[in-house]
Amino acid sequence: MKLIKQELMDNIFLSIQDGIIIMDQHREIVEMNPAALRLTGWRLTQKVPYCSYCQQREVAANEERCYLISKEEVPFFLSEMPTYHGELIDVEMSTALILEEEESDKKYYLLMLKDLTARKQEEEARISKLMLKQLIEAKETEHQRLAKELHDGVGQSLYSISIALDAIIRRIHDERLYTYIEEVRKELGKVIEDVKAYSRQLRPQSLDSLGLVPAIEQLVNSIQSIMPGTRFTVVSDLQGRLPSIVEINVYRVIQEALHNMMKYSNAQHVLVQFRTKADFLHICVSDDGVGFSLDQKKEGMGLRHMAERISQLGGTMEIRSQIDHGTAIEMMVPLPSGAEA
Repeated sequence: MKLIKQELMDNIFLSIQDGIIIMDQHREIVEMNPAALRLTGWRLTQKVPYCSYCQQREVAANEERCYLISKEEVPFFLSEMPTYHGELIDVEMSTALILEEEESDKKYYLLMLKDLTARKQEEEARISKLMLKQLIEAKETEHQRLAKELHDGVGQSLYSISIALDAIIRRIHDERLYTYIEEVRKELGKVIEDVKAYSRQLRPQSLDSLGLVPAIEQLVNSIQSIMPGTRFTVVSDLQGRLPSIVEINVYRVIQEALHNMMKYSNAQHVLVQFRTKADFLHICVSDDGVGFSLDQKKEGMGLRHMAERISQLGGTMEIRSQIDHGTAIEMMVPLPSGAEA
């Protein structure tokens, strides 16, 4: 039984992913497991270097600079530890006095090292993702405010001016002045239409009032009027509304995809599909245009921003394209509970 227990302990020592080091009171390494070797690069008989905290901390006379040894037993301690190659790694350390030889006054300490680098990177990625989400939400909120201001403020003021000009025109009998005012009124009409277009680009009213699919249909209709030679089709089995943050992000991604198609694809047919499957909304924007090389386009800022928006929703995006064989952008977005499909 003792042999079995010893074998089990040896296997644990060799297999555990945390670094295990046995050192004496002079921090000289007398034993270490493979995980500690991989993590630090240190060798037997070398001294465990001081961590970044111990290098700088103030110590009393005759006090051991190593905080872990001076306290002899610390539940855990976070610091940066220099490796064999001089790099600093974030680690969680703990130590315990495990053996004290009375005859030689030698002490042996168990030092445990847990690598926090991956955890730190995950936390940094989480914070970065959260900041990006908040920036996107703040941007869309500001777009919504500006769109409302353009429509209800500037747009209504311009419309009032247009009505006033109509009233003035009816009272003018001078032909030259009438022609001039008429031209001003027409130019004002163009400005009103431009303001409406800017308002829709900032935040389409149909998205807030009707939902994602009607807003996409309206977007497609506006593009169709600009590109009469291209056939557009929208197919959907999505019913009901999605959360606002989902609708606006999906709308922006499809908007970017359609604008890219307008500029580059030279397509004859463009298809926008919404299909619900299990707990996911599957979205595909495809065309039969000239396509492109993924190696050349995958780092484009537009495509990156599209992927970031979908990632914020917990979804995935895949781009498939081949020269002369069109392009397809597929997205999978998790449906929140309660969404009807």
